[in-house]
Amino acid sequence: MIFVKFKYMHESRQRRIRSVIDITDLLKLTVEKDASDLHIVVGRPPVLRVDGILHDVEDMPPLSAADTHRFIYSILTDLQKQKFEEKKELDFSLSISNIARFRVNVHFQRGSVASAFRVILSKIRNFEELSLPKTLCETLARRPFGLIMITGPTGSGKSTTLAAMVDLINRERECHIITIEDPIEYLHSHKKALIEQREVNEDTFSFANALKYVLRQDPDVIMVGEMRDLETIGAAITAAETGHLVFSTLHTVDVVQTMDRIIDVFPPYQQDQIRIQLAGVIEGVLCQKLLPSSMARGREISVEIMIATEAIRSLIREGKTHQIYAMLEAGGKYGMQTMDRALINLYKKGRIKKEMALMNAKNLDEMKRHLFS
Repeated sequence: MIFVKFKYMHESRQRRIRSVIDITDLLKLTVEKDASDLHIVVGRPPVLRVDGILHDVEDMPPLSAADTHRFIYSILTDLQKQKFEEKKELDFSLSISNIARFRVNVHFQRGSVASAFRVILSKIRNFEELSLPKTLCETLARRPFGLIMITGPTGSGKSTTLAAMVDLINRERECHIITIEDPIEYLHSHKKALIEQREVNEDTFSFANALKYVLRQDPDVIMVGEMRDLETIGAAITAAETGHLVFSTLHTVDVVQTMDRIIDVFPPYQQDQIRIQLAGVIEGVLCQKLLPSSMARGREISVEIMIATEAIRSLIREGKTHQIYAMLEAGGKYGMQTMDRALINLYKKGRIKKEMALMNAKNLDEMKRHLFS
């Protein structure tokens, strides 16, 4: 893979590369090569993730501790440096003029500074551009109240899907939207809606702290970047119960695990009550994966979809979440589908390879039957 050719090729001159290349050059290269992430770590050249695969930046030498320190500290404010050195971790967003916005995580590893930069596209894409089911996603985003979850592993496009839903509401409804993010990723401007974006550590101390006061700020729609703890989850459910539309994310791999994670975070004596509350407010769950495309470039999105029918609400109330999967399989008329069905559809359309469908299958025997019949 050829990403970039630098001017000085001899080992004696490669040291000079470190002094003439700065982090802005690397971030510009990341965008030019359509990479999703840039990694800076000691012992490797800068690393780009393109279509889910990691590649060293060509002709860059392995970075030293001094290199990574210089690259990363060049973009930190004095306050950010102080916070990073105190907590050993730092999340923030970074905007580079005429290049892009980035979500940045800075951390220590083996005593040296390292970082990961995630590209945030300036344009908020719609559901069709994201290859998401347009009608279903629009229907969910237009719900007047309730809880909608977007889940999946890191890098599965959860923030992008959330941004598309918030943007639809922003364009269509005269309402008040408040987002709580860590950090702020997509920037929304006021359209029909009044929209406020609050960043953890900059505008509020935590998700839980922001949610504690959000109902006094007269919101109609609340977007919580991530439900990380009991207090945040409880506050989000309460907000949905009181007539607000709440969006949030979890790092869960399927719908059943999402429901169980929300319930299990509470102590046993509270779980029966939480099941009742969750059954009453949940409207839908989209569980996403991004997979390498069988086409020349790019990735394909595979989505497990749950719509909260009365039957599914009953299963949640009764603690029978393990039976939800059967409901997804039988719920096609409501727009529901399992991850396995989504994988099969992508394979039949020629969008992913057979090996990729098998690798990500929940029920491997059933997947083989569909793919090899």
